[in-house]
Amino acid sequence: MNIFSWNYFSLVVKHTVHSLRPNLRYSRGGIRISNIGVRCLSSNDYCFPKTDVAQSYMGYLNYTIDTKHNPIRVSSNKELAERMDRIPLENYRNFIIVAHIDHGKSTLSDRLLEITGVVNPHAKNSQVLDKLDVEKERGITVKAQTVSMIYHYRGEDYLLHLVDSPGHVDFRLEVSRSYASCQGAILLVDAAEGAKAQTVANFYLAYSMDLKLIPVINKIDLDTADIPRVEEQIENMFELPKDDIVHLSAKTGKNVKYLLPKIIESIPPPLNCQRDAPFRAQIVDSWYDSYLGVILLINIVDGTVQKGSKISSYRTKNKFEVKEVGIMYPDRTPFPKLVAGQVAYIIPGLKNPNDVYVGDTLYDSNFSVEPLEGFEEPKPMVFVGAFPTQGTNFKKMEESLNNLFLNDRSVTFQRATSVALGQGWRLGFLGSLHASIFKERLQKEYGEDLIITAPTVPYKIHYKDGVEQIVSNPDDFPDSLEKTKISYFSEPYVDAYMSFPKEYVGKVMQLCNANRGAQEDIQYSPTGMVFLTYSIPTAQLIDDFFGKLKGVTKGYASLDYEDAGYKPSDIYKLEILVNGEGIDALSTVLHKSEINRNAKEFVQRFKKFMRIQQFEVVMQAKANGRIVARETIHARRKDVLAKLHAADISRKKKLLARQKEGKKLLKSRGQVRIPPQAYQAFLRRQ
Repeated sequence: MNIFSWNYFSLVVKHTVHSLRPNLRYSRGGIRISNIGVRCLSSNDYCFPKTDVAQSYMGYLNYTIDTKHNPIRVSSNKELAERMDRIPLENYRNFIIVAHIDHGKSTLSDRLLEITGVVNPHAKNSQVLDKLDVEKERGITVKAQTVSMIYHYRGEDYLLHLVDSPGHVDFRLEVSRSYASCQGAILLVDAAEGAKAQTVANFYLAYSMDLKLIPVINKIDLDTADIPRVEEQIENMFELPKDDIVHLSAKTGKNVKYLLPKIIESIPPPLNCQRDAPFRAQIVDSWYDSYLGVILLINIVDGTVQKGSKISSYRTKNKFEVKEVGIMYPDRTPFPKLVAGQVAYIIPGLKNPNDVYVGDTLYDSNFSVEPLEGFEEPKPMVFVGAFPTQGTNFKKMEESLNNLFLNDRSVTFQRATSVALGQGWRLGFLGSLHASIFKERLQKEYGEDLIITAPTVPYKIHYKDGVEQIVSNPDDFPDSLEKTKISYFSEPYVDAYMSFPKEYVGKVMQLCNANRGAQEDIQYSPTGMVFLTYSIPTAQLIDDFFGKLKGVTKGYASLDYEDAGYKPSDIYKLEILVNGEGIDALSTVLHKSEINRNAKEFVQRFKKFMRIQQFEVVMQAKANGRIVARETIHARRKDVLAKLHAADISRKKKLLARQKEGKKLLKSRGQVRIPPQAYQAFLRRQ
């Protein structure tokens, strides 16, 4: 066979056999492979059955020796492209792995890549598809990633396109976009934890898009695994037969090899694809390379595309010439051409990130085509003010933000100005974790740091004349004089779906009620799990509600949520005043029940970061036109009595009175100098 490196394969077999017989010596070329197994020609002539070889080395070498059609390494991109070009469209399988966070999606992806020969099985692969530093450090998937694999099954090659999706609810938009290019989904469930709230959410999303579902129970090697309970959950909750469930351990590789045949037999090939039609594709994702410019991940629906092809964008009307095409294997691997049914990348030669829109239709410039249905527009739930740190180049920072926005289209932004912090931006995110990840990516990938203000949600103002206005920035919140024109305020709510063991019901309900929640539904599972639904204000959700939920359930709870619209609410703007002057960067909007506690906490904490001035500084918290909290920093005073005689009482009084008048004059004329470091320290602690 000329499609793989035989020397490399022989080396892998040597290591595998060595794991069975550590004391065996080898001579050069002393490996023989037959239908029986592996024979080593040395001073001791051993023959190992092919099943022993295939199952050894921690299960990573799941290689059928008698067929030798799944190479561990290909010798060249050209040979790989030729092999892939011979695969018919009906042998394509596009699928996604979906699961609750930490249920093993990325680990399972690693094992599938090893079995199909995309990566070296002995390289201690971990999170191969997690490209971002923040993903590897946190151990979570943030960006959906795709990879192509070839698998030989029953005498035929199959092209598999795998999408590894995020598990956290903040990145649900990434998952829904990935579904559009898939015909099937692997529903992964932890054998110890069972189905969680996000497992249920992912199931219904996949079901609504008519994807073929393959239920898989992972982590069967754990001592705490309860396979019968999880099987019952899958059958009762998702109405998926027990006989269809695949049991495996992605960590050790046990039974993973049985999943690939299941994928081929269960998931249909891409539908409504025509290779002889004019080129038409949808942009699934995009990112920026400092040398190559914009790189697009596309789902090809019709036709073919290759280097030099002239294509156009339906939305922007831009025309460009393709500089490079290829597949992800697992990194960018250039190919001569791409065909309908593939999920691959192209480099259009664009330098401006704003020329690209995820969900846009690309097509052959020589033809007119019907555009493909776009993706759901992101709907931010959390807004923050973002400002450069002292000494940062504003223009360079904005360029870095634009490049990062290209890879994360769920972020919304517009320029903003703060009296305290200067020029900046107002950013919208899908959740608090999303905001945290974005800030960390900006720092690690571009070396830029931001001052982030307290997160707020979009509130709605209902005026008496029937006009409605949505406000996401506390600075735009009406003052007390304008309130005569306002009928009422409303704030966004979510339906929060929680699952946890039944012994924590009381504590979870207590937590939800303390966060202004209202119970909507509760269900008890025969397996001892409780599924609880509460209507909770979004503002409470982003205030580390998930962390508190994990705390009261000792880490056993899971959370999913969806938008539930707006409800009337008694909310106020809380301002921080320093000597009567408002500080816009520290303003926030809170419910009436939280005003007093937060006001006192804010002024006490901000006082710690303030410098002593030559005059008295008064910090106040103001809400609904009245002062609700106050702290005072006394003036720095010189000892004017140091040189006086102890008995000169009248002189002492005169000097002290003069000093007091001077401090009053300073306070009336002087301005409080608040260093930028004080804002940074306060907001970071917040």
